[in-house]
Amino acid sequence: MLGLSSAQIRSYAGKGFLTPERGARGELRFGFQDLVILRTAGELTAARVPPRKIRRVLQQVREQLPTGRSITGVRISTDGDHVVVRDGESVWNPESGQALFDFPVSEIAAKTRPVALQAVTEAWAREADLDAEQWYELGCDLELSSPAEARDAYERAIALDPAHVDARVNLGRLLHEAGAPAAAEKQYRAALEADPDHDVAAFNLGVALEDLGRLRDAIAAYEKAIALDPENADAHYNLAGLYERRGDKPAAMEHLKACRRLAR
Repeated sequence: MLGLSSAQIRSYAGKGFLTPERGARGELRFGFQDLVILRTAGELTAARVPPRKIRRVLQQVREQLPTGRSITGVRISTDGDHVVVRDGESVWNPESGQALFDFPVSEIAAKTRPVALQAVTEAWAREADLDAEQWYELGCDLELSSPAEARDAYERAIALDPAHVDARVNLGRLLHEAGAPAAAEKQYRAALEADPDHDVAAFNLGVALEDLGRLRDAIAAYEKAIALDPENADAHYNLAGLYERRGDKPAAMEHLKACRRLAR
């Protein structure tokens, strides 16, 4: 399932990266966090990263994280010939410890901001002439360089058309990214009221509810997202983690297998 041999799995366990329990017959029984680490190792192996380097990277990441922070809380992947670690907005090379920056995106945002602000000024000047769809399109154009102005544009679109689902979904995402998951939840629920079959709204609702600590509601939202889009690998992955936390290992394994299948 993970693309690793039994010998490789035993090697990672022997190096202390995993914390398996022993079953009644002495067999190793792995928890969800172990499977996340093994899945990462499997993906790096598939990317042709040498096993010795994978073990070294996992050890370095563990040492670089703050005390008490689990390695399962970060994303380890390859970028060309290098392995990179992503933790929220932070990106670094675990072998050198150097932080990495996404210069192309920041440069584009900086260069387009004056143009975006000019578009906002022009839109305000002819506010009465713009409909909901035009405000929505302006919001999409502003997201990269001016998130605050983008939120305002989406709010104006919703004021003109409360059933504008895409504007609500985008507004919810921006609110969530700004640290307001409760406000994001309201937008996602309103989007689903307008369009019960909107799988992105259902998935995003699950993420917001999970961040709010409402795990039962988050599971229901993710389940709805998967019912609408069975190939939503992220929903399967998030559900696996939530079921593991509830102690439902069979359900966690079912969704982890689905995630692995979809990632091939």
